[in-house]
Amino acid sequence: MPHCRTCGGRLRRVHRSFAERFLYMGVFECPECKDVKRIARRYTYHLGDEARCPLCGTYRLRVLAERDHIDRMLRNPVNAIKRWMGGKIFHCRYCRVQFYDRRRLAEQEVIRTTIAS
Repeated sequence: MPHCRTCGGRLRRVHRSFAERFLYMGVFECPECKDVKRIARRYTYHLGDEARCPLCGTYRLRVLAERDHIDRMLRNPVNAIKRWMGGKIFHCRYCRVQFYDRRRLAEQEVIRTTIAS
């Protein structure tokens, strides 16, 4: 079970609304401080202004000049479309996966606030 960001207590799963079922895999709430944590679905990683890893969702990516033949490349229709539309190659440090994306890298301030939460 996940733990609370503020008090460190164990989170309890709560019921999702009809709309939340399409956006989040799970919604958790802390019984003590009532802090809510939402875990997004993977397809939401393709939406937004900054590039994210399609597997883990992190913003901490590197831009590669050319394909690295050691780490694996994502092979799916979305990645092929992004490559065809002129996307750059990104590399996730945590998943060790390469993928194409047309969006820009997240700024350092966004990364710091994501890591802190």
